[in-house]
Amino acid sequence: MTQAVLLPRVETFQAKLVEAHDVTPRVREFVFERLDGAPFTFKSGQWVSLVLPLLDARDRPLRRSYSLASVPGDSSRFELLITRVDDGAASAWLHQAPPGTVLDVKGPQGTFARDLDAGPSLFVATGTGVAPFRGFVHDALKAGRTEPLWVLFGVRTVDDALYLREFEALQQQHAYVRFIPTLSRANDAWAGRTGYVQKHVLELWNELSLHGTPHVYICGVKKMLTEVRELLKTHAGLERHQLHLESYD
Repeated sequence: MTQAVLLPRVETFQAKLVEAHDVTPRVREFVFERLDGAPFTFKSGQWVSLVLPLLDARDRPLRRSYSLASVPGDSSRFELLITRVDDGAASAWLHQAPPGTVLDVKGPQGTFARDLDAGPSLFVATGTGVAPFRGFVHDALKAGRTEPLWVLFGVRTVDDALYLREFEALQQQHAYVRFIPTLSRANDAWAGRTGYVQKHVLELWNELSLHGTPHVYICGVKKMLTEVRELLKTHAGLERHQLHLESYD
């Protein structure tokens, strides 16, 4: 007889918007705090759903899910990165929400995760897909891990590069952390990599393979995720257990 696997119950709670500010021309960082003051316990890579005071096409409360951008800890606060989407009712409402706004929140949810003993890791992200990788890197550093942790981050312009200064500082402080931004709309002043992440992923995979058998974590729009996965499976022979995927569109 097969026993059913019981998944942990997903909590619903209320949270207040403490502060919000623009971090790129289209992305705003939101800091929420649980109204009950309890610690918000989660794992890097998980996400929450916000229940908005808007209705969807079926006249139900509109929900939107966002990856947690915070580093796990014992705080009652958590951070989200939210892109303003053209003609997007949810993002437009959130980008105008004032501090003090209270919302119902459901979470944490999701199984996108990295084991601390995963070994050399290549994180491939576009846009706000970099959010979970911030936590993955900090988790490894906190645990004293020293395997290579490389972040390949694709954005349009340098102004769109979320956590640019933070990742650059981590790279300076830790020889095994490498931050590799690539711009699809670079200007003449940019001296770094250009083009989409697809252009660079095989080169970095081959280089990282010199340090062991890497795992690859990909987070971003589905088109990028699919193309990077196929490149690695076809040309690098990655096995399924080495690929970890999270799409947000």
